[in-house]
Amino acid sequence: MSRQNYIFTSESVSEGHPDKLCDRVSDAILDAFLTEEPNARVACETFATTNRVVVGGEVGLSTEKKTAEMVERVEDIVRACVKDIGYEQKKFHWEKIKVHNYLHEQSAHIAQGVDKDGAGDQGIMFGYACRETPELMPAPIQYAHAILKRLAEARKSGAEPTLGPDAKSQLSLRYVDGKPVEVTSIVLSHQHTGKKQSSADIRAIVEPYIREILPAEWLTDATVWHVNPTGTFVIGGPDGDAGLTGRKIIVDTYGGAAPHGGGAFSGKDPTKVDRSAAYAARYLSKNIVAAGLADRCTLQVSYAIGVAEPQSIYVNTHGTGVAPDDVIERAVAACMDLTPRGIREHLHLTKPIYARTSAYGHFGRAPEADGGFSWEKTDLIDALKAAV
Repeated sequence: MSRQNYIFTSESVSEGHPDKLCDRVSDAILDAFLTEEPNARVACETFATTNRVVVGGEVGLSTEKKTAEMVERVEDIVRACVKDIGYEQKKFHWEKIKVHNYLHEQSAHIAQGVDKDGAGDQGIMFGYACRETPELMPAPIQYAHAILKRLAEARKSGAEPTLGPDAKSQLSLRYVDGKPVEVTSIVLSHQHTGKKQSSADIRAIVEPYIREILPAEWLTDATVWHVNPTGTFVIGGPDGDAGLTGRKIIVDTYGGAAPHGGGAFSGKDPTKVDRSAAYAARYLSKNIVAAGLADRCTLQVSYAIGVAEPQSIYVNTHGTGVAPDDVIERAVAACMDLTPRGIREHLHLTKPIYARTSAYGHFGRAPEADGGFSWEKTDLIDALKAAV
């Protein structure tokens, strides 16, 4: 039987964190290519440091001319991302950064497998869902994201003009009988523009927003607060620390509460199962829990490069399932085509919906009218119930 009483911690980082800035750039470039052609191929990596952003990787449209024209637009996309995030620092300013663009055409050897509807690479992908929050996400990561998202809204609206774009949050939650009941500690480091602002000053700014997000009963006199514990945090973003696409995969998923296959998401078009199959695994695990088939579900799928059908499907309901796990596994296979093409078509993944995923989590978000976060829908409930 799994442990029921414990403390678990997850962290999140803001859109202005150096790694998240790189995720945003990579996904914005992906969206631009998908806007041009739904079947565009993109594997884009971004590196950012003081006054520089470097973009590289493989891209492809239906003609070499179209590909070349899109590559020419990359610098403008980079600057627009940096501007929207809010960087106008002396050593990292959206107008003054140098942009190095090394994108080139996709490898024909990779394309030959994908063009036959096979997976773009081998790999394992995990999905997870639980009843800790209305979004069926683990509570520590869901609330860590919500805190930073709320602070970003306050910063961008002008309500908190001294907050900067770079920030990190961390929540430690006490669980009793398997349910979160108390915040034992809050860690928040937030960039600021006022050089004379102390840790106490920043706490006075951010605490009301944190209390707005967290359930009131979770905050007690025993809750430990660490706000900007090292003191001044004026130098932030890529000027303070270099960033890379794909370095925050646990922030992107379940905050460590569930396994991760290892592959990053941002900058990859949906033929890459690192991304699309991880979305499908979340979709299926969430629908299993939403259908009342389990209180908690971990789901794994695996693929071989150039092969369409998954190599395996694994379901673990951690002793909470209303049916044996192998029965639910068979139901999953019956209810959704888990080939790369099947996933793309079922979840409508060939749309430009990815830049918005690059911060505050790929999961636990509300499905959007234009197809964004389609993997968060719970429209497979009846089919799963019937199959089980």
